[in-house]
Amino acid sequence: MALPIEEYALIGDRRTAALVGTNGSIDWMCLPSFDAPACFAALLGTEDHGHWQLVPTDEYQVRRRYLGDSSALETTFTTATGEVTLTDLMPEGDGQADLVRIVRGVVGTVTIDHHWAVRADYGEIVPWVRRRTVHREPAITAIAGPDMLVLRGPRLPRAVDHQHSDTFEVTEGDELVFVTTWLPSYASLQELADVSDVLRAAKRTIARDQEWAARCTAQVPHRDVVLRSLMTLRLMTDSRSGGIVAAPTTSLPEDFGGERNWDYRYCWLRDASLTVASLIRAGYVDEATLWREWLLRAVAGDPQDLQIMYGVDGRRRLPETTLDHLPGYADSRPVRIGNAAVDQLQHDVLGELMDALADDRDRGGRIDQNAWALQRALIGDLAEHWHEPDNGLWEIRGEPRQFTHSRVMMWVAFDRAITAVEKHGLDAPVEDWRAIREEIRDAVLTKGYDAARNTFVQHDATSEVDASLLILPLVGFLPGDDPRILGTIEAIEQDLMRDGLVLRYRTTSGVDGLGGDEHPFLACSFWLVSAYARAGRLDDAHALLDRLVGLTNDVGLLSEEYDPGNDRMVGNFPQAFSHLALIQAAFALADAEAPAGTE
Repeated sequence: MALPIEEYALIGDRRTAALVGTNGSIDWMCLPSFDAPACFAALLGTEDHGHWQLVPTDEYQVRRRYLGDSSALETTFTTATGEVTLTDLMPEGDGQADLVRIVRGVVGTVTIDHHWAVRADYGEIVPWVRRRTVHREPAITAIAGPDMLVLRGPRLPRAVDHQHSDTFEVTEGDELVFVTTWLPSYASLQELADVSDVLRAAKRTIARDQEWAARCTAQVPHRDVVLRSLMTLRLMTDSRSGGIVAAPTTSLPEDFGGERNWDYRYCWLRDASLTVASLIRAGYVDEATLWREWLLRAVAGDPQDLQIMYGVDGRRRLPETTLDHLPGYADSRPVRIGNAAVDQLQHDVLGELMDALADDRDRGGRIDQNAWALQRALIGDLAEHWHEPDNGLWEIRGEPRQFTHSRVMMWVAFDRAITAVEKHGLDAPVEDWRAIREEIRDAVLTKGYDAARNTFVQHDATSEVDASLLILPLVGFLPGDDPRILGTIEAIEQDLMRDGLVLRYRTTSGVDGLGGDEHPFLACSFWLVSAYARAGRLDDAHALLDRLVGLTNDVGLLSEEYDPGNDRMVGNFPQAFSHLALIQAAFALADAEAPAGTE
């Protein structure tokens, strides 16, 4: 059975990622890319669905940390007889997909259990496993269809019941290095780099991580947690294509035992835009260039063909299917791969995209005429379709609506496009855009506002509120101390707070077309921090941010949602939306407390 979500940590090579548990087990890993089939899938099933574990045989205590400002994870196991460390990392840029595990003896002697069970195609296929020789050293290969995994190390486990197991002792001063490498099944084993070369690549990766972290310009509350969030977002960015995944996992449930299980291993324009904006704000302007090039490739073609999400490599077809052989995390079914939301209409996406590109321009990014031509075409298409209902940022599977948040973000799209013309002299039909911007604003202020309750509402056919309304002051639609914004904050506090955290909306309204309930959505609580800061409620903003930072796990990671009743994380993990909202909230507080005229 998989561990509680918060007991996992993320490692990766910026091409794919793995989740490592406090029990030394890698229970989730897709190779060779974020959205490839998993070869270790115990996270969504049992050990029989694939895992790789190194753990003491005796009872142990555990503590973990990332090595400095890097993506290398160190787990320390302490037993009655001694202490060992397990260092896990994935070297970046060495031309192959490696997962390195280093066991070191610190004190005394500790007996270690070693289990290596590869299961191809999301845990369904038992591969063909055999012992081989690579560069005159013993190895184990596991082959199934297009995939081959190769295990190398000083002590290779034996085959036992369709997995490989071993037990060995580690004493003070010992160091054992194990490497699992993915190759296409048709590749020659002679293509593998020597283990010594892999270790050198690992050291270079740690050094690059720390150099990258040193460039962070953020001077904000909880800077250490903000920096770890930035590094987590970086780990979820494909270093070659520039695609940014929403999470490295699929089907970790929003409702334990329910159907709210989604595949987040893809690139949402919204999430990616907000991620880029967060990186730019922290001083990482260059990162926007890689993403902008990905964007130009992914959305190339007719603006009417714009999708709200794409594959990491920019592909468009992401059909949603179910994996019925997997029981799901905490018996939550179905387990889904692909995402039907790819075909939805979500008007807000262009607002986030235009806002991120505006940030890039305003902070010194290169003004790319090709990128501007794309933006102009997309805005032109939005001008013809902005009045149509959509599925909204929560990707409802019920009836499309005239969502207030969607309208506000369409206002943002036109506003940022107009500013680009006014500030940077770019060419566009700006007068037409100004007229549409004003028309959208009027629609929000009349149809999206309930004067009787003094609050904005989720959509124009309801009196329900939605946490996305907290975005209004954050994007400049209204000042943070406007009475209508203050009333909206109060309504959200009354209607959507659960144990001091914020729900997205009330699922009992039936707006999303799904059964079951869900837990507070962490990004929404961070939005409330930002809204408090804009409203001048600085004590409340600090108190809530302090509490939310306290919800990160022992290595600073957050999932999508949080169950305060049972003190546990919920949903896909780690979640880009949660981490980018944390970063934004810290900056919002810093901005609110900064002297006038500074940023």
